[in-house]
Amino acid sequence: MQYLIKNILGCLVIAFCLQSFSAFAKQNIISKDQLQDKIKGGWAGQTIGVVYGAPVEFKYQGSIIPDYQNIPWREGYVKYWFDKKPGLFDDIYTDLNFVDVFEKYGLNVSMDTIAHHWAGTAYHLAHANQASRYNILNGIMPPNSGYWKNNPHADDIDFQIESDFIGLMTPGMVNSATEVANRVGHIMNSGDGWYGGVFISALYSLAFVSNDVNEIVNQALKTIPLGTKFHDCIADVIKWHNQYPADWQTTWFELQKKWNNDVGCPKGVFLSFNIDAKINSAYNVIGLLYGNGDFTKSLNITVRCGQDADSNPASVGGILGVMLGYSRIPAFWLTPLQEIEPLNFEGTTVCLNNAYSLSLKHALGMIKLAGGTIDGEKVVIPFVEPVPVKFEQNFDKTFPTFRDRYDRSFTDELSYDFVGNGYIFYGNLVKTSKIDKDYIDRVSKRVGSEVFGLAEPDDTYVAELEVFIDGKLDENIKMPMKNSSRRLEPAWKYQLNEGMHNVRLKWLNPDSHYEIRINDIIIYSENRPKNNLPQ
Repeated sequence: MQYLIKNILGCLVIAFCLQSFSAFAKQNIISKDQLQDKIKGGWAGQTIGVVYGAPVEFKYQGSIIPDYQNIPWREGYVKYWFDKKPGLFDDIYTDLNFVDVFEKYGLNVSMDTIAHHWAGTAYHLAHANQASRYNILNGIMPPNSGYWKNNPHADDIDFQIESDFIGLMTPGMVNSATEVANRVGHIMNSGDGWYGGVFISALYSLAFVSNDVNEIVNQALKTIPLGTKFHDCIADVIKWHNQYPADWQTTWFELQKKWNNDVGCPKGVFLSFNIDAKINSAYNVIGLLYGNGDFTKSLNITVRCGQDADSNPASVGGILGVMLGYSRIPAFWLTPLQEIEPLNFEGTTVCLNNAYSLSLKHALGMIKLAGGTIDGEKVVIPFVEPVPVKFEQNFDKTFPTFRDRYDRSFTDELSYDFVGNGYIFYGNLVKTSKIDKDYIDRVSKRVGSEVFGLAEPDDTYVAELEVFIDGKLDENIKMPMKNSSRRLEPAWKYQLNEGMHNVRLKWLNPDSHYEIRINDIIIYSENRPKNNLPQ
């Protein structure tokens, strides 16, 4: 009996010691200088990645960039792109827009305040970002502004490429990162599109407290609910990496075979273009796992996965920049960047040097809010196990079945019949009057070297339309000509009753200087399409 009591007491002592050790282990101690070095590394790595991928961005859609193709990097190269195409740095200046919000309104700023600030920006946006800005300007506030029935681009990569700042302000506090991601990401995305930003911000956050890329990938994935397509896609990459640990290209091919389809974005459905968040996040994971912590190797692999080949290496470069710290990024990469560190990005009054200090300030504030401590140069960061965010899955029972290359314009009415449970018209309002050279020069400086028939900044015309489905008025819509206010797609509707439908667009205030161009019409069904070829 006495022996048994001693054993019980011994076990209790061991348990107490283990509990104390566990509690101690759930803190990460870092100096302010180390924290600043990692934050600088994150911003620097992200910017390096953007520029490195610039010449191949969307040049390889659904194919690997072969090893024999040189991707340049040299002295003066970052400044060259900074001057030539300021719009290339949208990954950075959209991030900085949110940094500015948290600086102006505080770390607990509400989703609505962030949304109103976001909608007031003047620079060019596209896809889920612009769709959300249009929604907010027209009274559809988050989370509805990013919800897939109101935003066909909800699964796109947008939040993923502007979530980096979140991880930089929540070092080692992954659940704090996902809370901020909820406030920001539902402005422009939902479902897989939201998960892309949750995942990337978690990777950044965890990179402050771990030097093991396998660990941060697996831990970050815990923030994504089981059973979602996003979780399944990333889990597949981890599985294939275990199967083919020395062959990233085989993993890339497995990924393409299973996950290379875009359901929502009308630019990508049934085409090679793909900005679906989960597959582009998967490219990031390929770069991280097969790069194994090597900055150069990781950037090179990620770029060569193709598609959004500047945004993806930007995320990987930022994550590894945090892990390594600014001081350990190879000079080959860092020296060309330093030329632009004091220069403000387009549409902002913030440069990288400002971003370094602002993110440190916000990180220290978030650490205090989470229960950490700051004692002189010593920073104690609380750490908790990652918790999955809420379950969301877009485009339920909504499968694309047909893409009609319509390629027509209308100036009064359009009527279209289809069989299915949904549709989207891919097109835009265009000005038919001559655009002068001065206008082209102005727009080129503002959005880069390419001009897309964008509206003149001072064009106040707004087309007003009624949308009828099966003879009943479904909605009234506005299509502003002004670029920052534009509606990306004229009309769409999902999850109608399966069957024959007619959609009619009636232009209420036509003007001979404008027309509405419909490039493609995509039809959806609740039934997954089957191969209609003879067996």
